[in-house]
This record gives sequence, structure tokens and C-alpha cells, in this order.
Amino acid sequence: MNSLKHLVREVPDFPKAGILFYDITTLLKEKDGLCGTIDGLKARYAGIGVDVVLGIEARGFIFAPALAYALGAGFVPVRKPKKLPSACTRITYDLEYGTDTLEIHTDAIFRGAKVLIVDDLLATGGTAKAAAQLVEQLGGVVAGTAFVVELTFLGGRQKLEGYEVFSLLQYDK
Repeated sequence: MNSLKHLVREVPDFPKAGILFYDITTLLKEKDGLCGTIDGLKARYAGIGVDVVLGIEARGFIFAPALAYALGAGFVPVRKPKKLPSACTRITYDLEYGTDTLEIHTDAIFRGAKVLIVDDLLATGGTAKAAAQLVEQLGGVVAGTAFVVELTFLGGRQKLEGYEVFSLLQYDK
């Protein structure tokens, strides 16, 4: 999958000085990039019986529905507060400088469902860990966590210890 790396634009000093931003919009605009991304994720998870692919707001929404379709599974969004119209379960989790909250419909996942969590980026792992906790609160089983890009130097895998972690593209700095 490293053949996709050349399609990811590296933007220095965004969103602030000293940060190197990995921009996936250049990957998405190329048919080989988008198809290669979904095909790569599908190859990893085909045949394990995923019931639901959960996408984390907002960029997880780009990949999760396409992957759900490819796997013959359902799609469930996890959103920021007050974006979902029905009864929700929520979790507040720690960030490096503060907290954040995610919500999911209380009826989104049936007990025992095999759920694949998908997002564009694994950085510190806090958001993915919170999503996994939501899945488990609803009685689902986390079948894995999948990311397009992983910033390995930020140690997100450690926060997801106990969960299967897969990323298509890894960056060491």
C-alpha cells in the first residue's frame, strides 16, 4: 500500500508552525487512490464477518460507508454532540489539551455485532479508543480499528492496546 503514499500531499506548518500535515484530499481525488484505499481496507477485513462499519466524524465518513458497501455490512456514524436526531449514548474523553465528546444512536449496534471502526488518521488514539468504548457500551464487539494513515511517532497504537489495529500508510515523522 505504500504505492499510495505519493498521492498524499505533505503540507508543512499546517495548522500551525512545526506541524507536517498529511493531506488525503489529493489521495481521494485520484480514482486509483480512492479505489486503492477502499480495496486495501477491504482486503484486510473481507471474510471476517463484519456486521457494521463505524465511521468517526468527519473524515471517517469518507471511507466507512464505501468500505461497508464493499464488505456487505451496515454503516453507523459516530458524531460530535447534538448532531444525531434520536436517543444517543455519549462518551467524553481526554485530549492532549482538554476533552471532547462523541455520540452514537443507542439502537445503532445490536448486541454481539462485529464492528469495524474506521477513521482517516491514527494519531494519539484517543478518539478511536472512545469509539471502541461506545461500541462496547452498546454490546458490540470491536472486530478491529482501521485507518488510512497512521502517525506512528505519536503512539496511538498503545492507546488501542487490546484491539486489532490496521493502517494502510504509516509515517514515522
